[in-house]
Order: sequence, then C-alpha cells, then structure tokens
Amino acid sequence: MPASLAAGPPRKLSQNPFSRTEPIAGVRIPDSVLAREATELVREVGPPLLFDHARRVFLFGALRGAERKLEFDPELLYVGAMFHDLGLTERFRRTDQRFEIDGADEARRFLLSHGVTGEPAERVWTAIALHTTPEIPLRMAPEIALVTRGVELDVLGVGYHAISDEQRAAVVAAHPRPDFKNRILAAFTEGIKDRPDSTFGNVKADVLAHFVPGFRRGDFVDVIKGSDWPE
Repeated sequence: MPASLAAGPPRKLSQNPFSRTEPIAGVRIPDSVLAREATELVREVGPPLLFDHARRVFLFGALRGAERKLEFDPELLYVGAMFHDLGLTERFRRTDQRFEIDGADEARRFLLSHGVTGEPAERVWTAIALHTTPEIPLRMAPEIALVTRGVELDVLGVGYHAISDEQRAAVVAAHPRPDFKNRILAAFTEGIKDRPDSTFGNVKADVLAHFVPGFRRGDFVDVIKGSDWPE
C-alpha cells in the first residue's frame, strides 16, 4: 500500500461526513473499511478535541512525508495518527502503563482484527508507542517518523514552516483548533494524572509538574543512588 498523496480514483464513501474523497491540502484521507472504522471509533470514544487533533496529525504527517519525499503507507499512517492519543480517552485509559502504550495496544488489536498482521501491525504499534520520544522515531520507518512529525507540528509547532501557509490553513479549516494549546494540556493532565509514575523519563512529567499540585517528578539520579546495589 505505498503512498501518493492523492493517488487513485475516488471510491464510494459511507455517509460519515468525515469519510471523504476530496483532498485536504492535497492529502486524500484513506477510504477503506479499515480507515472508515478507525474514524468512527475515534469519533465515538474521544471528544472533538482529540478527533480533530488526530486528523491534523495524519494530514500534517502526510504533508511532511511529501515534503521529505518519503514513500509511506497511508492507511498505516492514518491508524497511527488516529489512535495515537486513544490512551487519553475514558474507554481506553489505564493506570498501569504509559498512555502511549494504551493507544499502541489498541491499534494493534484493531489492525489484527482487520487482517493486518506481522511487521505492519508492529510498525503502527511502534509509531504510537514512541510518538512522545524525541529523535528516535524520526530515524525509523516512514510511518513511525511521520506520526511523530505530525504530532510535533500540531502540538509543538516543530516543522511549522516546512509546509506552506496555504496547506496549514486548509488543514485547520477542515479540523479547527480553538484554544488548542490550553485544551490539549488539560486533556493530557486528565489522561495521566492517575498514573504519575508512567511519566518518569518522558515529557508528560512536565504536564503534571505544571497542573497537578504536589506532583514530584522522578529523578534518574535518585533512582541510581537509591537502588539495591550495595556500593
């Protein structure tokens, strides 16, 4: 399933208004049973904030892929983007592991149920599991790298000028981001406040440090010094 941004003839769509063949900023949303069911699942379990964010992550990731002349599987990128924050939702949120793994695990289950197995399913799992880990995913398979690039552009503004003003405007027109900075920080806080230990060593500890009174981040040096090793 190699990718071209708007390749292939239009196919008949469901009545879902978010399942569409017309490109957004030159990017065609995948129109397959798998992609439509991914869309419906995320719309069902997540608020519009996370749905629109996930779609922007796909669109920005695809645009960054085109800008970097990468060949990628649009369906795998779409599932990775759509499921990447599923661990922040009430249905899929756990308290015993990182929220990234919540989404990665569910994406793998979803793909396996649609007959996508082996390395492609693991590629999507890795894309989601590593999407808050700086640098490493950018050196991996295109779908893994582009989920991270899409997240970085939408949340952090990294790569903001790598795409055109017109492309950004088209994406935001299709999937608006009203007060997104404050609202996504609130969603992060709500999704991880009950599992603070899962933020050790990753960027979400910063969120809890700002928004959860009394939070004390783990310290790597303290862990080393306080280990059971006798020296």
